Amino acid sequence: MSVPGIYFDKRTKTYYVSKRYVDEMGNNKRLFKRGFKTQRGAKQYMNSFLMKEHGHLDMTFDDFIDVYYNDRKEHLKLNTFLTKQKIIETTIRPFFGNLKLNEVTPAIVMRWQNEILKTQTQYNEKYANSTLKTIHAQLSAVFNHAVKYYGLRQNPANVVGTMGKPEKKEMLFWTQEEYKKFSLEIMDKPISFYAFEVLYWCGIRLGELLALTKEDFDLENKKLRINKSYQKINGEDVITTPKTVNSNRYIDMPDALVEEMQNYFNELYGIKDTDRIFPITKSYLHHEMDRGTKAAGVKRIRIHDLRHSHVSLLIQKGFSAIAIAQRVGHESIRITYKYAHLFPSVGKDIANVLDREMEE
Repeated sequence: MSVPGIYFDKRTKTYYVSKRYVDEMGNNKRLFKRGFKTQRGAKQYMNSFLMKEHGHLDMTFDDFIDVYYNDRKEHLKLNTFLTKQKIIETTIRPFFGNLKLNEVTPAIVMRWQNEILKTQTQYNEKYANSTLKTIHAQLSAVFNHAVKYYGLRQNPANVVGTMGKPEKKEMLFWTQEEYKKFSLEIMDKPISFYAFEVLYWCGIRLGELLALTKEDFDLENKKLRINKSYQKINGEDVITTPKTVNSNRYIDMPDALVEEMQNYFNELYGIKDTDRIFPITKSYLHHEMDRGTKAAGVKRIRIHDLRHSHVSLLIQKGFSAIAIAQRVGHESIRITYKYAHLFPSVGKDIANVLDREMEE
């Protein structure tokens, strides 16, 4: 039985697809592909292609993932996309792949959650709560995309709700005294000392630090420019845009740090304006963090916690949430308010002022 658009090549004894179609922009196009061993294989390919092309909701989940990747890839930073892709390919696509997109129900999502909850990691451990939430968020993002752009009626992952128990993460940071003890222990390695000085006194992200070049430092005007980030992707050094739009900023540096950076540049023989001034790795800094904390006898914190330490220092010195958000490049003032417990309470101050006004 012949199928429109599917033909048999007598010479190669294989089937091929040749079909005219109209794309989403209204252009007439031709789908052509050779080399199918069976008519059924050629038909499956043709139907899959046309469903993806026209966004039919009865396409398989597997096909929609390809649509999703194609739609989102150019909107995401490469490392973000690769992380998303890895989660989908390892924990989501294998389970849902053969199901039709519009036939995935909350009950099916719940069965998938149960499978994930039973899954052991490569270290024979169950997924951490934070990982479970991340996995579920990626599934939900796929269905949200289908709802928003392709007319899917509901997001079944939202109906079921996320996996993992809520965790209250402690926000770690160093006091100024703790940081000074640490910095004294790593002064024997200039590149380590100056890297941690910039992290602590400017509150920048690790990727922003590793992307810094000499021309980012305007020592005369005491300003540091943040306009890029460094990442290691597939074993290669990659310079990308910063995390958010607000991450593009100029940071005013304290005089002591300006002097230190001038000394550091004097030590970098033959460095060009566009050269990275900290050509080191994240693992190197983690090792230095281990070394310095052990020698100084201070608690071990993450490198990112130096950013928390900077914010807590600014709060302690009385700066506003808006000023802090601008300095550290928070995407929203709401992120800064995650540190609300560190801000001094002004409730009694307000009451005292109002008392005086009432007495007058």
